[in-house]
Amino acid sequence: MMGYLGISGSRHWFLWIFLAILWSCGPGSKEKKENPQLMSESRKEPDPSLLEQPASTLAARYCTGCHLMPDPNLLDKETWKTILPRMGHYYGIYANDTIRDWILEGGRAGQIVEQRGVFPLTPTLDTLIFQKISAYYLEEAPDKLALIEREPARVGLPYFNLKKPGSKTKNPMTLMVKIDAPNRFYISDVGRSVLAIMDSDFQVMKTARIPEGTSWIHKDDSGTYALVIGTFNPTDMDLGYVMQLPEGPGDPTRILAQNLQRPVHLDKGDLDGDGMDDLLICEYGKQTGSLSWWKQDRAGKFQKFVLQSKPGATKAYMRDLNGNGRQDIIALFGQGDEGIFIYHNQGNGNFVEEPVLRFPPSYGSSYFDLVDFNDDGHLDIIYTAGDNADYDPITKPYHGIRIFINDGQNRFEEELFYPLPGAYKAIPADFDGDGDLDIAAISFFPDFENAPQEGFVYLENQGDGSFVASTFPGSSTGRWMAMDVGDMDGDGDLDILLGSMVFGSDYTRYFDQWVEGDLPYLWLENTLR
Repeated sequence: MMGYLGISGSRHWFLWIFLAILWSCGPGSKEKKENPQLMSESRKEPDPSLLEQPASTLAARYCTGCHLMPDPNLLDKETWKTILPRMGHYYGIYANDTIRDWILEGGRAGQIVEQRGVFPLTPTLDTLIFQKISAYYLEEAPDKLALIEREPARVGLPYFNLKKPGSKTKNPMTLMVKIDAPNRFYISDVGRSVLAIMDSDFQVMKTARIPEGTSWIHKDDSGTYALVIGTFNPTDMDLGYVMQLPEGPGDPTRILAQNLQRPVHLDKGDLDGDGMDDLLICEYGKQTGSLSWWKQDRAGKFQKFVLQSKPGATKAYMRDLNGNGRQDIIALFGQGDEGIFIYHNQGNGNFVEEPVLRFPPSYGSSYFDLVDFNDDGHLDIIYTAGDNADYDPITKPYHGIRIFINDGQNRFEEELFYPLPGAYKAIPADFDGDGDLDIAAISFFPDFENAPQEGFVYLENQGDGSFVASTFPGSSTGRWMAMDVGDMDGDGDLDILLGSMVFGSDYTRYFDQWVEGDLPYLWLENTLR
């Protein structure tokens, strides 16, 4: 979900998707609101009784103001050495006088961050307490994370034929692919600032210049709507917007919402019961962002109402989750306070937030969707964790695909975990026609050392709660950032469309192939029919 491009460590450029710096707490966090002593501690000598408390107790007290308590075992020692100073920035603790100016952007983006008070001018936590907490994490963290052993995906993909373009696309930067209809799909390349409509032979049917790329396409009976990210690099600038695409020659392009902070997902429907379709927009941002709904009036104008003012909004859907006839909202945040939250519709545009699943801030929540896995009439959750670009990537045992089953009261319990390092998206569908749900998944940060072919994985449901994993030969020739599922050829079965994203990488073994665009995008044609 969830920034897009950023610096990882001091040496390498990496691609960011729906991500930015971890633990963006800042002085407006819940902890500071609920614990006024925290502010006063920075202006007096440290309370000896606090310093005498165990470091784990201090961590539990001060590290849970805006996210789950992170366990030291979630990251290795070297990564904690990178992360801990960054956490200090959100409490006004800097290694020297120049760092704060360095991390703040110039222009309006920096002004937005300053207005939110993200980086305090002076410490809001006593530095001795912070040092004790930091020492605790460095002491308790493992030298290396223990990985989960499993059988790697076999090479050789059942049910699918590989269909690829006849020519290369140098340095492809595919942000989004969307199957629109048989023999027609959208593809957004942020490097070329182009939104294109292509046919199933990968021939361009139509193109439009879109600044920095389109992150989402929404289509319904009223038209086609493009969500424009506005700026690809991680930033707090508010250059994104929603536009309604023209349906024919001479039709105007209508801007519905603008001044968005790197928006990444859009849904549309009537949230306040007035018969007019409203917009639901995830602004991922960087240090700031929001989840908002935009009310449409009778004149077709939209007004913004913020549901949650924090960065990391990655995916959000309108669904009637309790059967009362009102559209609720369920959303994933993938930064800092990672988790899935329901916004219960109280009517008349009022919502009440309820956290239903929360994840540690190192998970890198990247995607979720709603589907009835056990056919009981209730929507379950499929979720991926795999965002891995905030620092030099490490293989994490908790990255992968999870399925959470709904008990009928919108309480969710994990039923399946499939380890997949760097998992970015997982789409469930009955690809093989046997009546159960299989899963197509992509990873942007697979285990390049041990399982580089797992940038794409097809999980075939065996019907007993287990899955068999496979992939296609040469899958590592593309670095898969984008995926969609639909009927590309109109034969009644479900195909898979993939798009490759290349900006910069440390993985030189594959980098030249990615840049050459041997597989910039491809169609996995389902052979069921």
